[in-house]
Amino acid sequence: MAKSNPLRKFAEKCLTYPHGLAMWLLTLVFRHKVKLVGTAGLKIIDTDLKSATFFQKNRTKVQNHIGSVHAAAMALLAESATGFVVGVNLPGDKLPLIKSMNLKYVKRSKGDLTAVASLSDEQISLMQTQEKGDILVEVRVTDETGNEPIICEMNWAWVSK
Repeated sequence: MAKSNPLRKFAEKCLTYPHGLAMWLLTLVFRHKVKLVGTAGLKIIDTDLKSATFFQKNRTKVQNHIGSVHAAAMALLAESATGFVVGVNLPGDKLPLIKSMNLKYVKRSKGDLTAVASLSDEQISLMQTQEKGDILVEVRVTDETGNEPIICEMNWAWVSK
């Protein structure tokens, strides 16, 4: 049997509250645990624990020299969304690790960004049953015009703590 995951327990408890409060609490804790997420100002705007939607406002702290969201901030957004869904679905005795990120910057972004990451039931089952392994986590990053400025492939691994 999989060991209890404190992050998942907290997230499940949060999801019993009204949506706005739940997302605020999850964002607050995630920003506390992952300091760079707090610095960049990422927000969790939706999750069902199989998928997560993260938001990055195009603000001065994360802009590049042309006024759009910096490439590194885009990578942080995709990595954070995928890391969250992996983190809440691993057993408590496993440690999630980003193994690789493949990012292709294909268009200039316009305005704020949204990343939606999701896991399949099969991927969750692997994470729950295998001692160690890795998976490609699907994530789609879009700007406020609906375009995908980057194409992302996030490979997450897990090992015993």
